[in-house]
Amino acid sequence: MDYLIQTAEYLLGGAWVSTKIFFVTLAFSFPLGIAIAVAARTKWTLLTKFIRFYTWLFRGTPLMLQLFFFMYGLPAIGIMVDRMMVAYVGFVLNYAAYFTEILRAGIESTPKDQFEASAVEGARFLQTYRFVVLPQAIRKELPTITNEVITLIKDTALVTVIAISDILRNVKEVVSRDFTVSPFFLAAAFYLTFSFVIVSILRKTEKKYDFLDA
Repeated sequence: MDYLIQTAEYLLGGAWVSTKIFFVTLAFSFPLGIAIAVAARTKWTLLTKFIRFYTWLFRGTPLMLQLFFFMYGLPAIGIMVDRMMVAYVGFVLNYAAYFTEILRAGIESTPKDQFEASAVEGARFLQTYRFVVLPQAIRKELPTITNEVITLIKDTALVTVIAISDILRNVKEVVSRDFTVSPFFLAAAFYLTFSFVIVSILRKTEKKYDFLDA
């Protein structure tokens, strides 16, 4: 019993790292995705081409490869980096690209008369998106956003490849040292509980908006 308690305490340290990466990524990537999705609707050709390249690059290559590049590629060209900062930047840029495409789809599915009505009322570009378009786009894409958030919970385990002591790395250390499988069950319990809480919150949000649409 004491062994399980000690193991659980050790794994909680890694769980806290995973939790921080999750919330920092979500806190920065979603607003960034909103901003980029709106910027992609401007008439600035150079900007829209850059955004298309950015989403193509980060959605078309594995997150693990991106973490490797930031962690080991940048120092090779003289740019020294911190491991946790690499995790934060890599995850934020990757997930912002996905959120950008999700929100872009929501924006493009918004009826054109919503834009026209806003223009008639004298709303400016940003006002139209802030008060009219984005609330509808986010509401329509909530199920897809929820799925992406669930993926993010599991993807936090990827930071183990750049030697960050998240819960999965701590599990591997305990298993290698003590030849026991109990850490796997403790880690699974963490991911399942974390996913259940986050998904429950998002599902309630979906139902609330469904009620408002009814």
